[in-house]
Amino acid sequence: MLRIAFVCLLLGLLVLAPVARADTTLTFEGLQNLEPILNYYNGGLGGFGSGPGPNYGITFGSDSLALISGLNGGSGNFSNPPSGDTVAFFLTGPGDIMDVPAGFTTGFSFYYSAPYYTGSVTVYDGLDGTGSALATLNLPNTPAGPCTYGSYCPMEPIGVTFSGTAESVNFSGTPDYITFDNITLGNSIPTGGSVPEPGAVVLFATLLGGIGWRFRRVRG
Repeated sequence: MLRIAFVCLLLGLLVLAPVARADTTLTFEGLQNLEPILNYYNGGLGGFGSGPGPNYGITFGSDSLALISGLNGGSGNFSNPPSGDTVAFFLTGPGDIMDVPAGFTTGFSFYYSAPYYTGSVTVYDGLDGTGSALATLNLPNTPAGPCTYGSYCPMEPIGVTFSGTAESVNFSGTPDYITFDNITLGNSIPTGGSVPEPGAVVLFATLLGGIGWRFRRVRG
């Protein structure tokens, strides 16, 4: 009887444990403008007290912030994200660090906008951007409009497949000049769209190179 009770307790704990399931998507809706994301996706609160958010067992470093479009009362220099009116970005530090202690496999994808400076995203098999790199995505420049508001649109989908189990991701680039949204775990195609041909974004970015856009930060 004791053995049966122990097994039942163990199964119950496994059911309750937060797990980043396949195709888990983070849209950052529900967070306030410039709010640190922190434990919002770990069933906890953002830095300004928003939440509790979904319990996916995912946390973000202190540099990772939510940003709402200026069209919807925030200070974001963007419009028409793939979902809602909120994206993720960072103002200081090495980038947005996302930790997934339970791990995720198969693939990873997201939308991003980087009209003025390029960026990169690296998937690691350890927490806090440590261990071996399972995959790296170089992020070329994206178009700077036309937008309903601001210059950070449209957001482009991109993704990658990898072997092994990932526990963290570093979204990096020039602080205040790159945005991320609809981060999708377990799939190389982000929720809300399809990944374009690899050369499509690069070609568009090359064409934009000679236009001479004025550099504008993500914040309006």
